[in-house]
Amino acid sequence: MTNKTLNIKGINSVLFICMGNICRSPSAEAVFRHKMKAQGLSLKVDSAGTLGAHAKEKPDHRAQKAGIARGYSFDGIKARQVTVQDFSDFDLILAMDHDNIDELKKIAPPAMLDKIHLMLDFAVGHEEEQVPDPYYGGAKGFDYVLDLVEAASDGLLAKM
Repeated sequence: MTNKTLNIKGINSVLFICMGNICRSPSAEAVFRHKMKAQGLSLKVDSAGTLGAHAKEKPDHRAQKAGIARGYSFDGIKARQVTVQDFSDFDLILAMDHDNIDELKKIAPPAMLDKIHLMLDFAVGHEEEQVPDPYYGGAKGFDYVLDLVEAASDGLLAKM
């Protein structure tokens, strides 16, 4: 799935997806929300996980620490599991990795599969296709996630 075929104009809502919704996707939500507001845009932005194991939990403290150090707010962000309704509620669904894409395809209505893309399809200047899960690593992994989602957010906003 590539953004080359995606018409970004008219996008009013974006949902970020990872596995547990405590590291990568809430970081992407916080980064994108900050950058969007800085550009004077107002879109519906949320994040969710393909699994519900962390439902209602705040983002991982390491993700928050790394993000807050760069000026991002995680206020109001709590983990939740993606639902079939999300495919109707959001114009664009950005997954952090191929496993997330596979899980999303299992529940997506067939007519809405074109809403699903990799987050890094929009990252300029990065060779990576997937945002790596930093959960079992150290602090550097959370900073790297931020580097990647910042690049992808900038790329997406430039197309809007």
